[in-house]
Amino acid sequence: MNKKDVLFGFIIGIFTSLVGTCLFITFFTEFDILYGVKTIKNNGYLGKVITLGTTLDLVVFAILLKKDKEPMAGGVIFAVIILTFLTLLI
Repeated sequence: MNKKDVLFGFIIGIFTSLVGTCLFITFFTEFDILYGVKTIKNNGYLGKVITLGTTLDLVVFAILLKKDKEPMAGGVIFAVIILTFLTLLI
């Protein structure tokens, strides 16, 4: 297994989750990004919103598997596992 591919997949997974979270805040709330994150964190829903943003990783995972990039797909799964533990701490 190539460690560079796993690391690149991890970075893709984290970035995709960040994009998914920003898209969720933009389209499904009336807040802008920065104010929305502050408000959602103050209300105690930040972990749930991050989890909803992480669902976008499923699409990336499927694309990577279709292109036979299994180590990168493993990095995406590792990113989801790390984000799961982080949302438990929030």
